[in-house]
Amino acid sequence: MHACHYCGTVVENPREVYRSTTCDSCGKDLKVCLNCRFYSPGAHWDCSESIDELVKEKDRANFCTFFSFGSRPPAQRGAPLSDESQQAKRKLDKLFGNDT
Repeated sequence: MHACHYCGTVVENPREVYRSTTCDSCGKDLKVCLNCRFYSPGAHWDCSESIDELVKEKDRANFCTFFSFGSRPPAQRGAPLSDESQQAKRKLDKLFGNDT
C-alpha cells in the first residue's frame, strides 16, 4: 500500500509522483524523503541509497533522483531515533565532518 506519510491517504499511482505532486487529502508534498522507500533514519544522511547530497528537510519536496514511493504503512516509516541514538549519530557526523 502506498500512502501519504502525513494523513495515510492511499496514493493510487505512486509512479506518477513528481516534485510538485501533493496529496489530494491533506495538500502536503508527496515527493519527500518521509514517503521514500530508501528513507532510513540512522543511515548516512538518513538514506539507504548512495545519494550525493544531503537533503536537509526530509518533509519537503526535493529533486532526489532515487525517490521511489515506499509501501510501508506511514506509522512504520522513519521511526524517530532515541535520544541516545541521536547523540551517537551527531558524534559520528561531527567525527566525519558531516555536522550540518
